[in-house]
Amino acid sequence: MDPNKEPVLANSPQAKKRARQAEKHRQHNASMRSMYRTSIKKVESAVLAGDRDSANAALIAAIPIIDRMVNKGILHKVQAARYKSRLNASVKALS
Repeated sequence: MDPNKEPVLANSPQAKKRARQAEKHRQHNASMRSMYRTSIKKVESAVLAGDRDSANAALIAAIPIIDRMVNKGILHKVQAARYKSRLNASVKALS
């Protein structure tokens, strides 16, 4: 959606502003989701390749990103804990 183009449903200036803000937040959240998913995929691909050192390095890089998504409200804390637990178990299984 083009940020310069006003949505059809918003009529009042307040509603138009809220629609603009919602679109901006939606795009930012999509970027954040992409970032944490990419970090998870890096760990998983290193585990599939059997490279323990790069998998461990990717895990160390991914954990703070996942935690940051919890603070930003992108992920629920239980979901983040589940991701971290499964990634950690898969990396430990390599050794």
